[in-house]
Amino acid sequence: MSSRFTKLTLSAAALAILAGCGAPVGSVSTGSSVAVAPIPAASPASEAGLQNWIQSFRPRALSQGISPATYDNAMRIARYNPDVIRLDRKQAEFSRPVWEYLDSAASDSRTTKGRALAGTYGGVLSQIEGRYGVDRNIVMAVWGMESNFGGNRGKMQIIPSLATLAYDGRRGEMFQNQLIAALKILQAGDTDPQHMLGSWAGAMGHTQFMPTSYLAYAVDFNGDGRRDIWSDDPTDSLASTAAYLARSGWVPGLPAAVEVRLPSNFNYGQTGRSNVKSGATWASQGVVAVNGRALPSGGIIAPAGAQGPAFLVTKNFMAIRAYNASDNYALGVAMLGNRIGGGPGIVGAFPREAGALTHNQKEEVQRLLNRMGYDVGEPDGAIGEKTMAAIKSFQQRIGVSPDGYANATLLKQLQAAS
Repeated sequence: MSSRFTKLTLSAAALAILAGCGAPVGSVSTGSSVAVAPIPAASPASEAGLQNWIQSFRPRALSQGISPATYDNAMRIARYNPDVIRLDRKQAEFSRPVWEYLDSAASDSRTTKGRALAGTYGGVLSQIEGRYGVDRNIVMAVWGMESNFGGNRGKMQIIPSLATLAYDGRRGEMFQNQLIAALKILQAGDTDPQHMLGSWAGAMGHTQFMPTSYLAYAVDFNGDGRRDIWSDDPTDSLASTAAYLARSGWVPGLPAAVEVRLPSNFNYGQTGRSNVKSGATWASQGVVAVNGRALPSGGIIAPAGAQGPAFLVTKNFMAIRAYNASDNYALGVAMLGNRIGGGPGIVGAFPREAGALTHNQKEEVQRLLNRMGYDVGEPDGAIGEKTMAAIKSFQQRIGVSPDGYANATLLKQLQAAS
């Protein structure tokens, strides 16, 4: 189905929806202190287009098992939200260096707050850890990363946001699927349209579940009959996060990431989370854990290249990546969890004085690599595995340590060689 309709005349049914947006129907009290963010006024054309799209989308929703009553009740509050379109189309002008990201992720203030709340919810966390086998400190770290321990759960009503993005967004089909999932949540009675709050893109609750992830992983841990991730009580959110990680391959007792020291002659061509070797194999090459413990099996990553700290990452690191497919995110969760559990921060020093590339400079790196025959795909400024592999190949070609790190030195080397 197209995400945009050109007809702007409101149907009688759409007008009825607009007229009937008063008191909530079938309201569920969620015990949330979050105040709803108002929806700014949209142009008449945008609003009319959305309301006609809502009627056109109705048969698809009903074909997916949504009842007419659920659909009509939810769409009573749907409005075109210009803010979500603006946020969806906003392009990042630069990206933060990894050390700034990790400074924020595992900051002293977040660690202190996490430790205090780990004490407050100690009993619940013990039960969750016992049922799912996921380290309680990692669960706490996800909570801290996703919403600052519930402080930033999102104030936007999900139905208007998803309806707007499904109709007028650049990823219409994806958001149409999320909207149907949100309607299924409402139909199950876990919350109601008025209290289903979250971010502009549809992530909800303490640990920011998208509707499809909620349907797949959310649990009713406190036994009140609802999988309630929206209330001030984080119990169901924390348990749902543990359930997600457990089903994503979490191995009890295994650290997600271990900071390591690499020997001076280390071959950085071996780095990469997918290049998994046994702890004994790494140790035979002179790799040692900063904490002095035996190394688990895993791959080694050096997020700031040969001049920064290195980490051995395990299956549990990959489980965190299933939650958010970013090495920086997974490393942030691992480091924050370690600190909440009483461990130290990162010991190794990052090359802060060297700065980092801007988003546009990273795109230039990718363009130059493509021009030289290294296929990194469409330049987007995101240095992923494909780009890092190309960088390593280029570095090997010019005889420098193949650490795969995109910095100012690499950019100059590429410019000189192109």
